[in-house]
Amino acid sequence: MLIRIGLLVMCAALLWPGQADAQIYAWRDANGNLVLSDRRQGADAKTYAVPDAPALRSTRPLQSQSIRQQYEPLVLEHARSQGVRPDLVRAVIQVESGFNPRARSPKGAMGLMQLMPATAMELGVRNAFDPAENVRGGVTYLRQLLDRYDGDEQLALAAYNAGSGAVDRHGRHVPPFQETRDYVRKVGSFASLEAAPTSEPPVGKRIIYKRVEIINGQPVAHYSSDRPSSGTYEIIGQ
Repeated sequence: MLIRIGLLVMCAALLWPGQADAQIYAWRDANGNLVLSDRRQGADAKTYAVPDAPALRSTRPLQSQSIRQQYEPLVLEHARSQGVRPDLVRAVIQVESGFNPRARSPKGAMGLMQLMPATAMELGVRNAFDPAENVRGGVTYLRQLLDRYDGDEQLALAAYNAGSGAVDRHGRHVPPFQETRDYVRKVGSFASLEAAPTSEPPVGKRIIYKRVEIINGQPVAHYSSDRPSSGTYEIIGQ
């Protein structure tokens, strides 16, 4: 039971739109429900049920699986047209807004993929709170960043969060900002990304690398015993 509650708390924290690095407070309400919030609240705070977790409540409404599914056609359409993995798009939306199309961050980022006003304008997005326009613009922007960083998803995500200038200033590496590193990690946990290893395997160990390439809008897996020279890859066995 304690393990289950711990997992639910972690999931609820990850689902929090626009609060990727916020402190999460927890307490019991008068009915014994566990309440989660990104700020201190009084005992009489208005709360909302957490989908699929009847014993949990939050001080912000969380999107149910059915609500997230309604945006799946948009995700697939634009992921395929731009040659971006659908899992990556879903993960960015999850971490950025929790699938809330009306989400707005304190810095002014808007909609499902949290586009900044200047970025939205450059991408031709007139209404960033319109899911169709927002996802089109956000996936287009992801494609631009992937092209800039030779398909390296981790660097593209770092640039999505901190800006490409920050990534370039740090030698085309993930900047040493806690927010950005946490962002890349959280998106990666949803999209099944693996960070490139920083050292060679021990002598005598044979490992297999998996690299995913987008061909005609579809992900194609390649396996090799030679470490890829660029891009994101996964170690699947040794």
